[in-house]
Amino acid sequence: MEAKPLQIQRIDSRSADATAELAALRAALSPRGNVVSEEGRRRTQEVFGEPLTPEQVVERICQDVYDQGLAAVLDYSARIDKRELTAETLRVEPATLAEAHARAEPEFLAAVRRIRDSILEFQTALVPTNVRIDRPGGSYLEQRYLPLDRVGLCVPGGAAAYPSTVLMTAVPAQAAGVKQLAVIAPPTKFGAYNDDLLATCHELGIAEVYRMGGAHGVAALAYGVDGVPRVDKIVGPGNLFVALAKKRVFGDVDIDSIAGPSEVVVIADETTRADFTAADLIAQAEHAPGASILVTWHEPAIEAVAAELARQTEHLSRGDLARQSLEQFAALVLVRDADEAAAVTDEIAPEHLHIATSEPETLLAKIRHAGAAFLGHYSPVAVGDYAAGPSHVLPTGGTARFASGLSARDFLRSHSVIHCTQAGLEALADDVRMLADKEGLTAHRASVDVRFESEPSNPAKGLKK
Repeated sequence: MEAKPLQIQRIDSRSADATAELAALRAALSPRGNVVSEEGRRRTQEVFGEPLTPEQVVERICQDVYDQGLAAVLDYSARIDKRELTAETLRVEPATLAEAHARAEPEFLAAVRRIRDSILEFQTALVPTNVRIDRPGGSYLEQRYLPLDRVGLCVPGGAAAYPSTVLMTAVPAQAAGVKQLAVIAPPTKFGAYNDDLLATCHELGIAEVYRMGGAHGVAALAYGVDGVPRVDKIVGPGNLFVALAKKRVFGDVDIDSIAGPSEVVVIADETTRADFTAADLIAQAEHAPGASILVTWHEPAIEAVAAELARQTEHLSRGDLARQSLEQFAALVLVRDADEAAAVTDEIAPEHLHIATSEPETLLAKIRHAGAAFLGHYSPVAVGDYAAGPSHVLPTGGTARFASGLSARDFLRSHSVIHCTQAGLEALADDVRMLADKEGLTAHRASVDVRFESEPSNPAKGLKK
């Protein structure tokens, strides 16, 4: 029996509407695209009694947690997550982490260790070293890099369990030298009640795991509540509510990004197998929502991939979810040539870019904007999601034009050190005086001049007796 065809958007760059269609596609993938599942809309109405926008929901939740602390976190856990938690049960007990680790399959833990080592090797290589420049007269300048004290890690747990997210957020932080890591995951069978997730935390030496997610979990990390000390930075993926909550608390804490739905652009040519391409597109679509875009100048690939998408989704456990995402957020884009494929990809600036062509390095040289690039027919995005070494926490929604994927460097802060000797200050003094005079900041000039006076100034000089 032939698979039911999917109603996937098709864009031909030669048509007059192509530019507008691509712009609309980009807008739909951004956090402003209001990408919320039907379940999310239903839950909003149920919890708040009115059809609030995601921004309004997040504003209300974050303000309540800021004002009411733990009480608001527990209230929203009951109303949104349907879990009656207490101050004592909000945190996963260390014994529970150890028990989950003891129950875990040895093969799973072995894989976790191998992946940890791979990530650690790559991320440690990214850590910058302190810089020192010597100046004349014994002066010197330094730039020091220090790890953050405390970081919060958001791990999704609504529709699937993600031990990979623990690895891809915690290990880069550990490579940077962060000592305190606090994981939050929703109180679900895929989140904070998932043995694989808890076992991974224990294997990585993470002792703080909290049964909370969503906007209230983000707010608890940002503001601190009873039993949950505030963090310095919040990283990790989540749904739109998590993304908007991170945006809301930025400034009270640092964040990695405001992430939207997972997305991939696959660039294909006549050498690309349609079944490979379809599998790669479905892999992101199954996140539901997830955006999957094929860009090709080989016209037969359009029909071949469309047929494979229909066929493959018929046989996957999450096939229905993938089909929904493909019909809502996928696109099959026909371009004139490789140069136009590069230009279209740069305009989309995708989270994942898979160049599945005969000469992927040549095409990559023409593309500037992508969160992560996967080259060749045997580099599926799943390798980066799970095992390669770079973090899978990547910029989405076109933000790869200015943002980067999470790495060990994001868990460091730097500060400068300036040490001037008398001779060193003298060498800079005239330039300081010049700018101070131009800006009218006389005290700035005086703070230099006073150091070259032959006698200490008399504070009482000029006062009436």
